[in-house]
Amino acid sequence: MKFEIITIFPEFFTSIFENGILRRALAEGLVTVAVLDLRAFTHDRHRTVDDRPFGGGEGMVLKPEPLAEALAALGIAPKAKPNPQRLEAQQTAEIQDSEGGGGFNPRIEPEESSWALAPEGIHDQSPPAPPQVVLLSAQGRPFTQAMARELAASDRVVLICGRYEGVDERINQLYCDLELSIGDYVLSGGELAAAVVVDATMRLLPGVLGNEASSEFESFGVPDAEIASAEDGVPRSQHGSGGLLDYPHYTRPAEFGGLCVPETLLNGDHAGIRRWRREQQLRKTLANRPDLLAGAALNKDDQKILEAIRKETK
Repeated sequence: MKFEIITIFPEFFTSIFENGILRRALAEGLVTVAVLDLRAFTHDRHRTVDDRPFGGGEGMVLKPEPLAEALAALGIAPKAKPNPQRLEAQQTAEIQDSEGGGGFNPRIEPEESSWALAPEGIHDQSPPAPPQVVLLSAQGRPFTQAMARELAASDRVVLICGRYEGVDERINQLYCDLELSIGDYVLSGGELAAAVVVDATMRLLPGVLGNEASSEFESFGVPDAEIASAEDGVPRSQHGSGGLLDYPHYTRPAEFGGLCVPETLLNGDHAGIRRWRREQQLRKTLANRPDLLAGAALNKDDQKILEAIRKETK
């Protein structure tokens, strides 16, 4: 799988690619990542990538021309031609605005392709199949584990890092398949969001994790029905989350700070462990993320457990 990131801060990603699971995945060729410096696609002495918003208001907006050139360098063309009347109105507004720049040409041909590389060996310029183009912005759809699974099914994902007040909306309309937000808060830019999307997505790819079942038995994991039977020696005393939060985990020592590991986890009764873990998942989800219960895969036993937990907490 290949990720391509368009940003004005390519250096931001260097340390991310040099550590942890992503570093190993890159070294083994399971994932490739390329970073484009958006300023390399500007043509003025100041390498300007932003301008003031039409209609007034605070902040600056990323200009469409450099982004269109960067996408063209990746072999990505506009998805549809702009409405001629709308384009004419936009060009008229630009002429009337004393500070306005030139009109937007969605078919800009790149004069020069320029790549800002993260660690050596992660760059590959050969154009694969059409990618998923993702705009990272505070106005996007919430990024979830289910969304990460959808992206993991793609061969190629392009991430556009928003900055300042955002990105000219015509880039979103002409090029982007998804507009994603990683949470209900505002960041200084999309670089942190891009790192989150890359990490959450690539760890779902075959071979990236040491044990591929790890991504099934965790918060927001798949339901039990989608988990293959154990022929790999992994005891299915565990339980797929089905969209719930993960259960609590314990390791040695058995006693710490006056607290002991729950006896259920020590007696070897896999059926009892499974029941205990499912109850703990429901407890933690009800306490921390009750909104997840509406879309979770719950059976009749789960509903009974939830009812009992709610009675306890009244």
